[in-house]
Amino acid sequence: MTAPPQLAPTLAEIRKWPPTCGPDQAALALGVSRSTVYETLRRDDFPGRAIRVGGRWRVITASLVDLLEGK
Repeated sequence: MTAPPQLAPTLAEIRKWPPTCGPDQAALALGVSRSTVYETLRRDDFPGRAIRVGGRWRVITASLVDLLEGK
């Protein structure tokens, strides 16, 4: 049995997220696959701001909000 797909969060919900989120959350917010997010992060082509902390990527939540608002 597989888990049901998660619904994309609303912009209001994303605004309540912590200052950074993981690539999986960013993918859900953008409506793309997590592999697409990781691929664009590796190519330095992600449309928002992201940082590496240790070996992990963190996406700046404010940049997701700006992106979704069309800023």
